[in-house]
Amino acid sequence: MQVIGLCRFSYPAYGGFQVEHETLEDRIRYLYDHDRLEERFRLFETVALPCLKNQTDPDFELIIVIGDSLPKRHVERLYDQISDLPQARLVKEPPRRQREVMKELLQKARRDPSKPCLQFRHDDDDAISVKFIEKLREATQDCQGLLKRHQAVTFDYNNGYVAEVGKHGISATPIRRPYYVASLGMHIAGGSNLTIMNFAHEKIFKFMPTVTFPQPPMFVRTHNGYNDSRQKAVKAVPVEPLKPEQEEHFRTDFAVDIDHVREVFSDP
Repeated sequence: MQVIGLCRFSYPAYGGFQVEHETLEDRIRYLYDHDRLEERFRLFETVALPCLKNQTDPDFELIIVIGDSLPKRHVERLYDQISDLPQARLVKEPPRRQREVMKELLQKARRDPSKPCLQFRHDDDDAISVKFIEKLREATQDCQGLLKRHQAVTFDYNNGYVAEVGKHGISATPIRRPYYVASLGMHIAGGSNLTIMNFAHEKIFKFMPTVTFPQPPMFVRTHNGYNDSRQKAVKAVPVEPLKPEQEEHFRTDFAVDIDHVREVFSDP
C-alpha cells in the first residue's frame, strides 16, 4: 500500500498559521527571517529527518513543500539535508491557500487513486518513532473490517514527549496528546478523493472513525522559539534533562542523537 507523507517547510501560505500577518510580504519576512530559518534547519537536521531516514519500513514517500520565493541558498541547504533520504522530494509552490495546495499535492502523489493509501503529516521540528510506517501498516491489518466500511479512518498514536533541544542537549517530559500532527496517520479508501489535509487534526474525530494506540511512545514534539502554536500566551510545559537511559531511548526509538544535537546547536 502506498504511504505518502507531507511536510511544510516555511511555506508562505494564505492561512494555515495561528500567527497572523497583515500582508503576504509580512509573512514571508517572518518565515524567512535569518534566526528563525537557522533554528528550523537545525531542528530539521537533528530531529525531523533522522527518524525518517531510519524507518524500519522504508517504503514511503515524503513531499516537502517550500515557497517558490525561498532563497536559493536555503533551497540548496534543504537538498543537502535530504540527499540521503531518497523517499523525499522538494516541491516549490507560489503562495496559495494552504489546504487547497496541500490537498492537491497529495492527490497528485497517489499512483493509483483507485487503490487505498496511507497518509501522514510531518512537522519540520518534530520526530516520530522509527517504527511509525511499520506500525501504520500493522494497523491496517488489525482494522480491515473497519477500513472496508469507511472512506477514511484515522490511526492515532497519542503517547510521546515534549522536548526542548539546544547546545546543552535535550530536556523532555512524557505527554499524552490525542490527534496531534506527529504520529497521526490516515487510511484513505480507493476511489475516495479525501486527504489528511481535508481536516483539522485536532477535530478529525468528528468526521470519521479513529483508532487510538496508547503504546508505545511514538512522537517527540519540540518546543522552540518559533512554534506557530506557541506564539500566543500558552501554559509552559516543564521539562527535565534526559537521563542516560532516556538519551538511549531517544536515540534508538526516534533516531534523535543527543551528541548530534549538541554539536549542531553549539555552532554559532
